[in-house]
Amino acid sequence: KRCFIERTIRRARHADLVVANHALVMTQAAMGGGEDGRLPTRYVFDEGHHLFQAADGAFATHLSGQESHELRRWLRGGEGSGRGFGRSTRSSIRGLRRRIEDLVLGDEQAEAALTDGLAAAQALPAEGWHQRLAEGAPQGPAETFLALLRQQVYARCEQRNSPYGLETEAKPPVEGLVERAAALDAALERILRPLTALHRRLAARLDDEAESLDGDSRRRIEAACRGLKRRALWPLTAWREMLAALEEETPEAFVDWFAVERGPSPDGGGRDLDVGFFRHWKDPSLPFAETVLEPAQGAAITSATLTDGAGEAADGGVAVDWAGAEMRSGTAHLPRPAIRARVPSPFDYAGQTRVLVVNDVRKDDLKQVAAAYRALFQAAGGGALGLFTAISRLRAVAREIAGPLEAAGLPLYAQHVDRMDVATLVDIFRAEPESCLLGTDALRDGVDVPGEALRLIVFDRVPWPRPDIRHRARREIFGGRAYDDRLARLRLKQAYGRLIRRADDRGVFVLLDPMAPSRLLAALPEGIVPQRLGLADAVALTADFLSPRR
Repeated sequence: KRCFIERTIRRARHADLVVANHALVMTQAAMGGGEDGRLPTRYVFDEGHHLFQAADGAFATHLSGQESHELRRWLRGGEGSGRGFGRSTRSSIRGLRRRIEDLVLGDEQAEAALTDGLAAAQALPAEGWHQRLAEGAPQGPAETFLALLRQQVYARCEQRNSPYGLETEAKPPVEGLVERAAALDAALERILRPLTALHRRLAARLDDEAESLDGDSRRRIEAACRGLKRRALWPLTAWREMLAALEEETPEAFVDWFAVERGPSPDGGGRDLDVGFFRHWKDPSLPFAETVLEPAQGAAITSATLTDGAGEAADGGVAVDWAGAEMRSGTAHLPRPAIRARVPSPFDYAGQTRVLVVNDVRKDDLKQVAAAYRALFQAAGGGALGLFTAISRLRAVAREIAGPLEAAGLPLYAQHVDRMDVATLVDIFRAEPESCLLGTDALRDGVDVPGEALRLIVFDRVPWPRPDIRHRARREIFGGRAYDDRLARLRLKQAYGRLIRRADDRGVFVLLDPMAPSRLLAALPEGIVPQRLGLADAVALTADFLSPRR
């Protein structure tokens, strides 16, 4: 009755129009819609180039330490001492019993199922699981399985002290892992069976007591059923299917791997953040098309970067990669072809921008890269956005150029360096036309800074996709090198698109990669002719082109 999320869900169920982000729509679809299984019948997806990634996250399954520990907390509540932290302690987190005990009161079968399910949930990782895994002292079947999984990742990966995540193929498993997986599967089954019975008893009350249930009780029962299904029944079922695949064949549509997620530690190395067994669709647009697009009466997908140039068309213009657009949007899986429409841009990109490829800066020498950023930022007089393909490269360059830029009156802000969220950094950058900002993917894809505040973009190198296990599996089904090229072209196009946001904008786009293939630059708007030149000439051209603004 008080929860704004539950109130919004109820309102959305009867609304004519619902505004949501991609992740929420995908999650609703992956979870089967509302408790009645209904989904909207018409969709408009703006920023359609994000659909593939959103579907990848929503339809994936992760059996990890954090995910399984979170399920234990959702079921059993906080179990720590929580001294000194007041009402926000872990021990104050309400478990399932405290949330629904009055709904099952008097129903012996429901009470027994609740008790059995919560008791069985002790098999999941408890508070402190992370430390126990690091010390080699796991407790219970889930922690024991994760400890052996972690051992396999570290045994098969080099650079074990890297601040970046480690991953390895799930097969062949190390000795003993299949047996631990079987033990964990049995433990999960002992949790799943009573919780399924509890869900069934609660759902039966909605029919059996339809005439006597008041509105609040009905809403609470519906919410409890929905929570049980989404937070417990579906994850537990999916985890059991993944564990079974360690002895059997992984379904052809999926790719499985083990990974240790890591982050930087104070000593400059890395520290474990999570460890788990991960399963993703090779083509996540397939479940998106099946669960969202096919049942719908209609869907419109719009984006300025859903298509890209992929060569020369028969009429001498730039070819449009509709096949790539349909692959990324899921429309390639529909029984009937999608209707295509392409609207010309109102901007004069060739007149308003310059695209430069610097050919005398070694991209593997961060001293040279930092010097290039500093010189270009100073030539533009600020209003510069520096994009990076790796956090480590960003931090190294930020250390080198922060002092000189500050001395020149150009404040420098950096994602992953300044302790501010991306939105705050962008707000500051937008408000200070002489400032400079460094960032990674989030700034490449989602920054909207019109006017003088953004007049220069410098990209450290071609944004090739990271060749991890998931990417290699997709590369096999999406065309090999052509798939790599498509992703790199679209990322370059997305980055360039940050530069011109209105008709009177002007700007320079610089790529510090002498090895950048010309075929990738076909993604840029028609009429753009990239210039390959040395750093000194690039600095002079940048200053000259932007001088009227300064």
